[in-house]
Amino acid sequence: MASENTARRWFALTRDRLPDLARQRGWPVFEDHCFQRILLDNAVGDKWDLEIPAPAYRNASDELLERAMALGEGAIAGTEDLADLNRNSLAWRGKGEPGR
Repeated sequence: MASENTARRWFALTRDRLPDLARQRGWPVFEDHCFQRILLDNAVGDKWDLEIPAPAYRNASDELLERAMALGEGAIAGTEDLADLNRNSLAWRGKGEPGR
């Protein structure tokens, strides 16, 4: 179960920071739940809800949310390709081909 501090940081990243940058970066998504899906799926390596009961922010471990947040921070820093992460997520959901 994620700590309150980790959940707070998760929401700051996925509800504020990433959506605020989305349009200027030309990212394929801009809504908070899309960033949450992408980051959680890539942290898990599959559809996140196969491993974590909803709601993820309450039921994921700190370690898993940290892994997901590191991907989001990497997208901000330019070391992770958000479009590739999105393609991975969609592929795990049967909606496309993996990005990398």
